[in-house]
Amino acid sequence: MAAKATATFAAGCFWGVQLHFQRVPGVLQTAVGYTNGQVERPTYEQVCSGTTGHAEAVRVQFDPAIVSYDELLQKFWSIHDPTTLNRQKFDFGTQYRSGIYYHDEGQRVAAEASKKALVLPRSIFSLFFRPKVVTEIEPAGIFYPAEEYHQRYLEKGGQCASSGCTDNVRCYG
Repeated sequence: MAAKATATFAAGCFWGVQLHFQRVPGVLQTAVGYTNGQVERPTYEQVCSGTTGHAEAVRVQFDPAIVSYDELLQKFWSIHDPTTLNRQKFDFGTQYRSGIYYHDEGQRVAAEASKKALVLPRSIFSLFFRPKVVTEIEPAGIFYPAEEYHQRYLEKGGQCASSGCTDNVRCYG
């Protein structure tokens, strides 16, 4: 039996985030849901209203003998823009915020260190303004799994979720 650890990340719409993590060798299971808000058992409609405080998040069960938490953090940083507050691409609202929700002190320390060491891509904008990383790092709250139709949504739509797959992730609603 493989050892199992849990990580929780928010990086915009949870469909694409889930597919990215599903493809990581050593990830045993993923689930999309809502976390770090004030409403018990929120629905998707409630979370989208912006009144629950929850983030759309992905809970990742992984085997640390195959993939380290640091490697999961690298994946997290690579799949979204951590400098946009409450937004990823065309999705706006507090539920789309960037967040790392740690499950123990080791994860907290690793998350803080990875955030501090993050090197942002250079752009013409960065020549004049230094973008600030707005990713929150907080203790993992209760994770409420999203409705079944959200689970593995992009995989159900025909996108490859196989371990190691490098196909582009295409998000759609």
